[in-house]
Amino acid sequence: MSTPNPCGRLYLIPSMIGNCPANYCIPPYNIQIVNRLSHFIVEETSSAYRTLRHIGFNGSFDNVTLYQLNEHSRPEDITEYLECTKDGHDIGLLSEAGLPCLADPGAYVVRLAHSKDIQVIPLTGPSSIVSAIISSGMNGQCFAFHGYLPIKSPQKENKIKSCEKYSAEFHQTQVFIEAPYRNNQLFNTLVSICLPTTLLSIACNVNSDDEYIAMKSISEWRKSNAPDLHKKPTVFCLLAN
Repeated sequence: MSTPNPCGRLYLIPSMIGNCPANYCIPPYNIQIVNRLSHFIVEETSSAYRTLRHIGFNGSFDNVTLYQLNEHSRPEDITEYLECTKDGHDIGLLSEAGLPCLADPGAYVVRLAHSKDIQVIPLTGPSSIVSAIISSGMNGQCFAFHGYLPIKSPQKENKIKSCEKYSAEFHQTQVFIEAPYRNNQLFNTLVSICLPTTLLSIACNVNSDDEYIAMKSISEWRKSNAPDLHKKPTVFCLLAN
């Protein structure tokens, strides 16, 4: 482990995905760290309180400071959030779901911390994206996460075909997500325009009671009943042959 910094440190705190109990995927060490902290950077304060309680925070919120990070946060605001580290206070960057900075805001906070020589400590925890890749049966040594695909046509179709072509050339798994209410539309688009031999994996509601993970070729998906992915967090993985 790195030599302790006299200044406070920035902890990257994962939160739950799905509805499984917190002790299924949040290590006890994380809970120890969370209970030592009194400063957190969060997306939504109301959900952050619930998340902290869920993962094991047992302190009084009267003694906790939450800094909100969203699309309205200015760089100077975020700089102020990290000022507490000058007084030796550790601070936590808390994700809404899964790992901070992975399909999640917070990268600027981490970059700023590095620029100020604040030690950054990532904590282990769940990630639907990582879970989707390792459960897909696809190439886990070479993959690309694209986040959200374009919403409109033909940009969306062009992006999918480009991903498929790149995947075939470099044997690279292509990973992307969609707004949950557009999942079924994306699935139908993938099945209709991708090559029959291309593999498509779907990881839906990871770590939930109704978790659904399946991998088939496009030709097999065309012969199967389409899964209902509507309003269910889903990660798509694609690998062309």
